[in-house]
Amino acid sequence: MDIARLKVDGTTKFKLNKFAADDTHGISKNHAAKSLPAHVEKLAALHDLLYAEHKRALLIVLQGMDAAGKDGTIKHVMSGVNPQGCAVTSFKQPGTQELDHDFLWRIHSAVPPKGTIGIFNRSHYEDVLIARVHELVPPAVWKKRYAQINDFETMLTENNVCILKFFLHMSSKEQRRRFDQRQADPRKNWKASPADFRERRYWTQYQAAYQDAVANCGTKAAPWYVIPSDHKWFRNFAVAEVIIRTLESFDMRYPKAK
Repeated sequence: MDIARLKVDGTTKFKLNKFAADDTHGISKNHAAKSLPAHVEKLAALHDLLYAEHKRALLIVLQGMDAAGKDGTIKHVMSGVNPQGCAVTSFKQPGTQELDHDFLWRIHSAVPPKGTIGIFNRSHYEDVLIARVHELVPPAVWKKRYAQINDFETMLTENNVCILKFFLHMSSKEQRRRFDQRQADPRKNWKASPADFRERRYWTQYQAAYQDAVANCGTKAAPWYVIPSDHKWFRNFAVAEVIIRTLESFDMRYPKAK
Protein backbone atom coordinates (compact mmCIF):
# COMPACT_ATOMS: atom_id res chain seq x y z
CA MET A 1 0.00 0.00 0.00
CA ASP A 2 1.19 3.50 -0.83
CA ILE A 3 0.94 5.17 2.58
CA ALA A 4 2.01 8.48 1.04
CA ARG A 5 -1.57 8.77 -0.23
CA LEU A 6 -2.76 8.95 3.39
CA LYS A 7 -0.16 11.50 4.46
CA VAL A 8 -0.79 15.22 4.95
CA ASP A 9 2.41 17.17 5.61
CA GLY A 10 1.71 20.60 4.18
CA THR A 11 3.37 19.96 0.83
CA THR A 12 0.02 19.91 -0.98
CA LYS A 13 -3.34 21.54 -0.32
CA PHE A 14 -5.56 19.36 1.87
CA LYS A 15 -9.30 18.91 1.31
CA LEU A 16 -11.08 16.41 3.54
CA ASN A 17 -13.86 15.86 1.00
CA LYS A 18 -11.28 14.34 -1.34
CA PHE A 19 -10.77 11.47 1.12
CA ALA A 20 -13.46 8.79 1.03
CA ALA A 21 -14.15 7.25 4.44
CA ASP A 22 -14.82 3.83 2.86
CA ASP A 23 -11.73 3.74 0.63
CA THR A 24 -9.58 0.61 1.03
CA HIS A 25 -6.78 1.63 -1.35
CA GLY A 26 -6.92 -1.67 -3.20
CA ILE A 27 -6.39 -3.75 -0.05
CA SER A 28 -8.73 -6.73 0.39
CA LYS A 29 -10.24 -7.75 3.72
CA ASN A 30 -8.66 -11.18 3.35
CA HIS A 31 -5.19 -9.69 2.82
CA ALA A 32 -5.60 -7.38 5.82
CA ALA A 33 -6.76 -10.25 8.04
CA LYS A 34 -3.76 -12.37 7.07
CA SER A 35 -1.36 -9.46 7.53
CA LEU A 36 -2.46 -8.23 10.95
CA PRO A 37 -0.87 -11.05 13.04
CA ALA A 38 2.44 -10.45 11.26
CA HIS A 39 2.05 -6.72 11.85
CA VAL A 40 1.48 -7.26 15.55
CA GLU A 41 4.55 -9.51 15.79
CA LYS A 42 6.71 -7.07 13.81
CA LEU A 43 5.57 -4.13 15.90
CA ALA A 44 6.45 -5.99 19.10
CA ALA A 45 9.98 -6.64 17.80
CA LEU A 46 10.46 -3.03 16.72
CA HIS A 47 9.19 -1.79 20.06
CA ASP A 48 11.77 -3.99 21.79
CA LEU A 49 14.46 -2.35 19.65
CA LEU A 50 13.15 1.12 20.44
CA TYR A 51 13.25 0.34 24.16
CA ALA A 52 16.74 -1.16 24.04
CA GLU A 53 18.30 1.55 21.87
CA HIS A 54 16.80 4.27 24.08
CA LYS A 55 17.52 7.14 21.69
CA ARG A 56 14.03 8.37 20.81
CA ALA A 57 10.34 8.08 21.60
CA LEU A 58 7.27 7.50 19.45
CA LEU A 59 4.09 9.50 20.10
CA ILE A 60 0.92 8.23 18.41
CA VAL A 61 -2.01 10.64 18.33
CA LEU A 62 -5.48 9.21 17.62
CA GLN A 63 -8.31 11.57 16.73
CA GLY A 64 -11.73 10.87 15.30
CA MET A 65 -15.43 11.26 15.81
CA ASP A 66 -17.19 9.13 18.44
CA ALA A 67 -17.17 5.45 17.38
CA ALA A 68 -14.43 6.01 14.77
CA GLY A 69 -12.40 3.34 16.53
CA LYS A 70 -9.72 4.93 18.68
CA ASP A 71 -10.08 2.25 21.37
CA GLY A 72 -10.36 -0.52 18.78
CA THR A 73 -7.21 0.62 17.00
CA ILE A 74 -5.25 0.51 20.24
CA LYS A 75 -6.65 -2.91 21.12
CA HIS A 76 -5.93 -4.58 17.79
CA VAL A 77 -2.80 -2.85 16.51
CA MET A 78 -0.90 -2.53 19.79
CA SER A 79 -1.86 -5.90 21.27
CA GLY A 80 1.67 -7.31 21.07
CA VAL A 81 3.51 -4.34 22.52
CA ASN A 82 5.17 -4.75 25.91
CA PRO A 83 3.07 -2.66 28.35
CA GLN A 84 6.22 -1.78 30.31
CA GLY A 85 7.29 0.47 27.45
CA CYS A 86 3.94 1.81 26.27
CA ALA A 87 1.45 4.19 27.88
CA VAL A 88 -2.03 5.25 26.75
CA THR A 89 -3.32 8.65 27.85
CA SER A 90 -6.99 9.51 27.35
CA PHE A 91 -7.66 13.22 27.48
CA LYS A 92 -11.08 13.94 28.91
CA GLN A 93 -12.69 17.26 29.81
CA PRO A 94 -9.99 19.28 31.62
CA GLY A 95 -10.26 19.65 35.38
CA THR A 96 -9.80 22.75 37.52
CA GLN A 97 -6.02 22.43 37.80
CA GLU A 98 -5.66 21.87 34.06
CA LEU A 99 -7.83 24.88 33.27
CA ASP A 100 -5.54 27.00 35.45
CA HIS A 101 -2.68 26.32 33.00
CA ASP A 102 -2.17 26.79 29.26
CA PHE A 103 -3.90 24.22 27.05
CA LEU A 104 -0.68 22.33 26.33
CA TRP A 105 0.35 21.94 29.99
CA ARG A 106 -1.38 18.61 30.55
CA ILE A 107 -0.27 17.39 27.14
CA HIS A 108 3.44 17.97 27.67
CA SER A 109 3.46 16.04 30.93
CA ALA A 110 2.18 12.94 29.08
CA VAL A 111 4.77 12.98 26.27
CA PRO A 112 6.58 9.59 26.27
CA PRO A 113 10.22 9.39 27.43
CA LYS A 114 12.97 7.92 25.24
CA GLY A 115 12.65 4.25 24.47
CA THR A 116 8.88 4.16 24.82
CA ILE A 117 5.66 4.55 22.84
CA GLY A 118 3.01 6.98 24.01
CA ILE A 119 -0.54 6.87 22.66
CA PHE A 120 -2.90 9.81 22.97
CA ASN A 121 -6.57 8.81 22.80
CA ARG A 122 -7.75 12.30 21.87
CA SER A 123 -5.18 15.00 22.43
CA HIS A 124 -4.26 18.68 22.31
CA TYR A 125 -6.29 18.84 19.09
CA GLU A 126 -9.49 18.84 21.13
CA ASP A 127 -8.63 22.49 21.81
CA VAL A 128 -9.17 23.33 18.13
CA LEU A 129 -12.05 20.86 17.72
CA ILE A 130 -14.57 20.69 20.57
CA ALA A 131 -13.40 24.06 21.89
CA ARG A 132 -14.20 25.53 18.47
CA VAL A 133 -17.44 23.68 17.75
CA HIS A 134 -18.96 24.42 21.15
CA GLU A 135 -17.52 27.93 21.35
CA LEU A 136 -15.68 27.25 24.61
CA VAL A 137 -13.16 29.92 23.65
CA PRO A 138 -13.39 32.85 21.22
CA PRO A 139 -12.26 32.32 17.59
CA ALA A 140 -9.30 34.63 18.22
CA VAL A 141 -8.05 32.14 20.82
CA TRP A 142 -8.43 28.83 18.97
CA LYS A 143 -7.11 30.26 15.70
CA LYS A 144 -3.79 31.07 17.42
CA ARG A 145 -3.52 27.51 18.66
CA TYR A 146 -2.62 26.04 15.26
CA ALA A 147 0.73 27.87 15.29
CA GLN A 148 1.22 27.09 18.98
CA ILE A 149 0.62 23.39 18.32
CA ASN A 150 3.03 23.40 15.39
CA ASP A 151 5.72 25.05 17.51
CA PHE A 152 5.13 22.53 20.31
CA GLU A 153 5.30 19.54 17.97
CA THR A 154 8.41 20.87 16.23
CA MET A 155 10.11 21.25 19.60
CA LEU A 156 9.26 17.63 20.46
CA THR A 157 10.60 16.27 17.17
CA GLU A 158 13.81 18.26 17.62
CA ASN A 159 14.15 16.41 20.92
CA ASN A 160 13.81 12.97 19.33
CA VAL A 161 10.09 12.43 19.79
CA CYS A 162 8.65 11.14 16.52
CA ILE A 163 4.98 12.09 16.17
CA LEU A 164 2.43 10.12 14.15
CA LYS A 165 -1.02 11.69 14.02
CA PHE A 166 -3.96 9.61 12.79
CA PHE A 167 -7.34 11.07 11.91
CA LEU A 168 -9.74 8.12 11.83
CA HIS A 169 -12.05 9.38 9.09
CA MET A 170 -15.54 7.91 9.32
CA SER A 171 -18.77 8.76 7.50
CA SER A 172 -21.89 9.99 9.29
CA LYS A 173 -23.82 6.99 8.01
CA GLU A 174 -21.28 4.56 9.46
CA GLN A 175 -21.25 6.36 12.80
CA ARG A 176 -25.03 6.01 13.07
CA ARG A 177 -24.80 2.32 12.20
CA ARG A 178 -22.20 1.79 14.94
CA PHE A 179 -24.27 3.73 17.48
CA ASP A 180 -27.30 1.55 16.71
CA GLN A 181 -25.16 -1.59 16.90
CA ARG A 182 -23.72 -0.45 20.22
CA GLN A 183 -27.16 0.07 21.71
CA ALA A 184 -28.33 -3.37 20.58
CA ASP A 185 -25.35 -5.23 22.03
CA PRO A 186 -25.53 -5.92 25.82
CA ARG A 187 -21.73 -6.07 25.92
CA LYS A 188 -21.43 -2.58 24.47
CA ASN A 189 -24.59 -0.63 25.28
CA TRP A 190 -23.04 0.64 28.51
CA LYS A 191 -20.92 2.83 26.23
CA ALA A 192 -24.00 4.40 24.65
CA SER A 193 -24.84 7.91 25.80
CA PRO A 194 -27.45 10.51 24.85
CA ALA A 195 -24.49 12.88 24.46
CA ASP A 196 -23.28 10.80 21.52
CA PHE A 197 -26.45 11.53 19.59
CA ARG A 198 -26.43 15.20 20.63
CA GLU A 199 -22.94 15.57 19.20
CA ARG A 200 -24.15 14.21 15.85
CA ARG A 201 -26.04 17.47 15.41
CA TYR A 202 -22.66 19.15 15.04
CA TRP A 203 -21.34 16.75 12.41
CA THR A 204 -20.82 19.44 9.76
CA GLN A 205 -19.09 21.76 12.22
CA TYR A 206 -16.76 18.98 13.37
CA GLN A 207 -15.85 18.11 9.78
CA ALA A 208 -14.93 21.74 9.16
CA ALA A 209 -12.87 21.78 12.35
CA TYR A 210 -11.02 18.60 11.35
CA GLN A 211 -10.44 20.00 7.88
CA ASP A 212 -8.70 23.05 9.35
CA ALA A 213 -6.80 21.13 12.04
CA VAL A 214 -5.29 18.72 9.53
CA ALA A 215 -4.64 21.42 6.93
CA ASN A 216 -3.00 23.80 9.40
CA CYS A 217 -1.08 21.25 11.47
CA GLY A 218 0.01 18.67 8.92
CA THR A 219 3.74 19.38 8.76
CA LYS A 220 6.88 17.58 7.67
CA ALA A 221 7.93 17.41 11.32
CA ALA A 222 4.60 15.96 12.46
CA PRO A 223 2.41 14.80 9.55
CA TRP A 224 -1.19 13.72 9.73
CA TYR A 225 -2.38 10.43 8.28
CA VAL A 226 -6.03 10.46 7.20
CA ILE A 227 -7.19 6.86 7.69
CA PRO A 228 -10.44 5.79 5.98
CA SER A 229 -12.23 4.10 8.89
CA ASP A 230 -15.63 2.94 7.69
CA HIS A 231 -14.02 -0.51 7.46
CA LYS A 232 -12.44 -1.43 10.78
CA TRP A 233 -10.17 -4.02 9.19
CA PHE A 234 -8.68 -1.45 6.82
CA ARG A 235 -8.28 1.08 9.62
CA ASN A 236 -6.24 -1.38 11.67
CA PHE A 237 -4.18 -2.49 8.67
CA ALA A 238 -3.35 1.06 7.58
CA VAL A 239 -2.41 2.33 11.05
CA ALA A 240 -0.18 -0.71 11.61
CA GLU A 241 1.53 -0.19 8.25
CA VAL A 242 2.34 3.45 9.00
CA ILE A 243 3.69 2.71 12.49
CA ILE A 244 5.83 -0.21 11.34
CA ARG A 245 7.31 1.63 8.38
CA THR A 246 8.09 4.62 10.58
CA LEU A 247 9.86 2.48 13.18
CA GLU A 248 11.78 0.64 10.45
CA SER A 249 12.98 3.98 9.07
CA PHE A 250 14.82 4.62 12.35
CA ASP A 251 17.32 1.90 11.40
CA MET A 252 17.65 0.93 15.05
CA ARG A 253 20.36 -1.30 16.52
CA TYR A 254 20.64 -3.15 19.82
CA PRO A 255 23.33 -1.64 22.06
CA LYS A 256 26.59 -3.53 22.31
CA ALA A 257 27.22 -5.40 25.54
CA LYS A 258 29.43 -3.49 27.96
